Amino acid sequence: MSLMRNVNRALTATTGLQVRRAPTPAQRPVKAKAPARQPVKAPAPAYRCTDDLATDRLLRRPVFIMSPVRSGSTLLRLVLNAHSRLHAPHELHIRRLEVAHGSRLSERAMEALDLGRGDLEHLLWDRVMHRELVRSGKDVLVEKTPSNAFVYQRIRDCWPDARFVFLLRHPLSIARSWHEADPDKRTFDEAAADALRYMKAVDRARKGITGGHTVRYEQLTEAPDETLHGLCAFLGVDFEPAMLEYGERDDTQLRKGLGDWRDKIRTGRVQGGRPLPQDDDVPEILRPIGKAWGYLA
Repeated sequence: MSLMRNVNRALTATTGLQVRRAPTPAQRPVKAKAPARQPVKAPAPAYRCTDDLATDRLLRRPVFIMSPVRSGSTLLRLVLNAHSRLHAPHELHIRRLEVAHGSRLSERAMEALDLGRGDLEHLLWDRVMHRELVRSGKDVLVEKTPSNAFVYQRIRDCWPDARFVFLLRHPLSIARSWHEADPDKRTFDEAAADALRYMKAVDRARKGITGGHTVRYEQLTEAPDETLHGLCAFLGVDFEPAMLEYGERDDTQLRKGLGDWRDKIRTGRVQGGRPLPQDDDVPEILRPIGKAWGYLA
């Protein structure tokens, strides 16, 4: 006890600090359990819609494939990537790239440049995608991450000159494929409900964006030549027969989580899809979107 008092006196004289002994278990006060805090949702980042592409954007006229999960977007991106002018990398998930200010001063400095957090994120997105295009040596970048449909407005605001391709597939085929991709993770009903979120997001994007081009998975697999001729015309490039034979792929080129990775897509050529489901087999949860997309009467 005397030794501890001497240490405390010395520290107090030099630093004003005190060394305190930990209380014994009997001495520790019992604190009331604090109520669980509700998570606070961060506000959406502010950004401005700018037409000043000359200074704010390096990437020009990018192409975004808006599609639900398991709708054939990996097949479409591999086919497009086989074109001499089109670069379609694996899913980039740019919407998850976020910017944070390290201090209030850095935030004020960016505000003085008229750059909010969302503006900085747009600059980051643009730089990443432009870098990927330059590395490819091609002219046009194609991005196909399915979750982009949830933020189509931001993508359109980030690149006012962007072009949009909407890839549709029969809703029940999507749900079945989503379930089969990981049957231990989700039941069919869970897969259908989860896939429907993406379908609704794509449907909102189709309604909110004018001048897009729609491709159906069933058309791509049954009549790829005709379908790709129409898509190339929309993109302003000539059709190239090599697109129909995009080449075999291995584990280094197809990775789970960044698109389809299963055996069928690895073959390197467009193959027929599964037969269309019968109307009576479509569960009630998928019927409205099936009707909206013209798959159900």
